[in-house]
Amino acid sequence: MYNRKKPMEEIPQADAAIWECTSDTCKGWMRDNFAFDSVPTCPICASEMVSTTRMLPLLENSNSNLKTMSKGNRI
Repeated sequence: MYNRKKPMEEIPQADAAIWECTSDTCKGWMRDNFAFDSVPTCPICASEMVSTTRMLPLLENSNSNLKTMSKGNRI
């Protein structure tokens, strides 16, 4: 039979700033523009995180002021 699905188009990727967990047993990481704190702790194991970069698909965060908002306020 014929396959009428359109071929998947390439998703553009770029170097993105991320926070990566320092624990050897944890694989936690998050994008910098989605982090609430300027230096976050790992949400999985509560260890420190370090800033690095990774090739990821492009994502836009419509709420870019997450770090300036005080804790306890609704987003």
